[in-house]
Amino acid sequence: MKLSAITLDCADTQALATFYQQATGLELHPKSNAEFASLGGEGGISLSFQRVDDYHPPSWPDQEVPQQLHCCFRVEDLEEAEARLVGLGAGRPEYQPNVEKWRVLTDPAGHPFCIVGG
Repeated sequence: MKLSAITLDCADTQALATFYQQATGLELHPKSNAEFASLGGEGGISLSFQRVDDYHPPSWPDQEVPQQLHCCFRVEDLEEAEARLVGLGAGRPEYQPNVEKWRVLTDPAGHPFCIVGG
């Protein structure tokens, strides 16, 4: 068994695909649309987005609406990557459990994700 894709629920597939495309440099699949969009991943792994009616973003760090999944991305410089991602539309929750080693951000749909120094 080999992992082939990670798919996130959202209200707007195009907006979320654009955010992650700008953040990662991955290419948008030509058949992406308002219901399902996908970015071509390194090593054959795709990062995809599916539209869900009445989508509710995860609430982090509380679990009123559980996150269920989050992605981690390795970056060379935490400060630089954080500033760039916030500039692209990421949020930065106040609670940061280990700011020296990683940062928790949220994508425009509210999914928490981490950037990890290294």
